[in-house]
Amino acid sequence: MKNLSQILIIDDEPHNREALSLLLGSAGYQVETAASGEDALKILAKNPFEVVITDLFLPGVNGIDILKKVKDDFPATNVILVTGKASAETAVEAMKEGAFDYITKPFNFEKLKIQVTKALEKSRLVAENRYLRQQLRGKYKFDNIIGNSPAIQQVFMRMEKIVNTDSTILILGESGTGKELVAKAIHFNGARKDNPFVAINCGAIPAELLESELFGHIRGAFTGAVADKPGKFEQANNGTIFLDEIGTMPMHLQMKLLRVLQEQEVERVGSGKKTKLNVRVISATNANLEEEVKKGRFREDLYYRLNLIPIQLPSLRERREDIQLLARHFLQKSCKEMNRPLMTVSPGAMHALERYDWPGNVREMENVIERTVALTDGETIESRDLPSNIGGGEEAGEESAILCPRVTEQGVNLVQVVEEIERCMIKQALELGKGVKARAANLLGINRTTLVEKIKRLGIDT
Repeated sequence: MKNLSQILIIDDEPHNREALSLLLGSAGYQVETAASGEDALKILAKNPFEVVITDLFLPGVNGIDILKKVKDDFPATNVILVTGKASAETAVEAMKEGAFDYITKPFNFEKLKIQVTKALEKSRLVAENRYLRQQLRGKYKFDNIIGNSPAIQQVFMRMEKIVNTDSTILILGESGTGKELVAKAIHFNGARKDNPFVAINCGAIPAELLESELFGHIRGAFTGAVADKPGKFEQANNGTIFLDEIGTMPMHLQMKLLRVLQEQEVERVGSGKKTKLNVRVISATNANLEEEVKKGRFREDLYYRLNLIPIQLPSLRERREDIQLLARHFLQKSCKEMNRPLMTVSPGAMHALERYDWPGNVREMENVIERTVALTDGETIESRDLPSNIGGGEEAGEESAILCPRVTEQGVNLVQVVEEIERCMIKQALELGKGVKARAANLLGINRTTLVEKIKRLGIDT
């Protein structure tokens, strides 16, 4: 059954209430009425409405009081004020308090229906935007950034400290480490979460177009500028702008960006008019900006302005202990998106994922898992199912066999096999721990002294 749009009519004159109720009811709306402001507040406390039509001059609680209460409690609800005593002052006050429209008696019913339709459309758009923002906030919660390693925990702690500030942030890290994900998490968990998040990749836009994209232009500013256009900074007003690959920005635009940051105002290309802004700036780069400054390719004053609070994201090879968590997360995500039962990863395949260096970092892993899920027929991902540069072909098969050797009728030397497994895993742990025995022991879940004894007994070179 289709849900009818709900409208509340408030008027102390019975014939007005009945006429409006019949008119809107016949147009297919679900209508409720109230004879006073007090009754209306009781009804609103029990049930929200998409549109409220209220007489301005009510005894006791008047139309402006109703308007303020509705906008405080139900921001998505639109209010139409009706009165037989129109004045410029009351109209201005009503619109200032957030009224959708202000109409006078006697009114044209057809025009009123048009206004109600527009008010409903706006209410639904506001409600939909609020829902989408809630979805985004859920998507970009801090705990959606996967990892338990000390390196990523340091990032979490830094994010938590700065999330409710307006400080300029520079996110540093290799390509694919999740710089935009961190920027969105900071925005959607902070005070600006209900305002725009606008991202622009400075390296993906030709230099001659980047100025217009960032700062906007007026009609006739250049060939093809057929209309005024706001730039990304204006679109992000009261919210956050994310400047990705900031290190690729041409020098002449760096100067203009510095001026925008210093003065908090922007000037469109071709215009002499400046517009005040309230924008938080988060930028990101995979380049070494200090080196770029030394080489004269990046302005030193802009670097220090952007680098007020730096966040260094570790590469995936620097937090290998998070690889299993990430792999299972992306596996679950891909299986859900492809409507497949949840798959598993064999020990050999997981070992292959853990030893791979991941030059494309987390983004590369997500793509690899998605592709592997799409191309694997069975319910378990084996080493052979992974791309050849990761699975390693026969070598991976041999390591998988070491991890889980097959017992044949000829029997197996259990002591020798266990020693080989120990030798293999200790070497892995030492490699992950960069030769530090205490860290390797921690990865293996044993004491350092136990590890040292095993290294000696197994003849492992360290």
